[in-house]
Amino acid sequence: MASLNVGNLGEYLREQRRTAQLSLRQLAEAAGVSNPYLSQIERGLRKPSAEVLQQVAKALRISAETLYVRAGILDEKDRDELETRAVILADPSINERQKQVLLQIYDSFRKENAAENDAEQQPTDT
Repeated sequence: MASLNVGNLGEYLREQRRTAQLSLRQLAEAAGVSNPYLSQIERGLRKPSAEVLQQVAKALRISAETLYVRAGILDEKDRDELETRAVILADPSINERQKQVLLQIYDSFRKENAAENDAEQQPTDT
């Protein structure tokens, strides 16, 4: 797990806030955090918790996982897996049993591919 990269996170948050046309005060209120605290996060002076990042992501209507990756809390490959699972679970066109079966198949493919990649990485005796 990477260390927190708060400078990069703060710049990204500021960019997202401006894109959403929100003032610092408006975003702080929507996320349920104080205005000075959010300002410190944007300036790279504070390391927000995963819970705060989740609240900010919800207020900005962006993926919390994206913020976790930016903050160094989550690896990129972990984010991809979580987003795939979230899409499957959110699909209203399939029932719960089908979602669980699909997730089991997805897991089996991931494990199979990981095992193949591990085997390819092993040095061979010559």
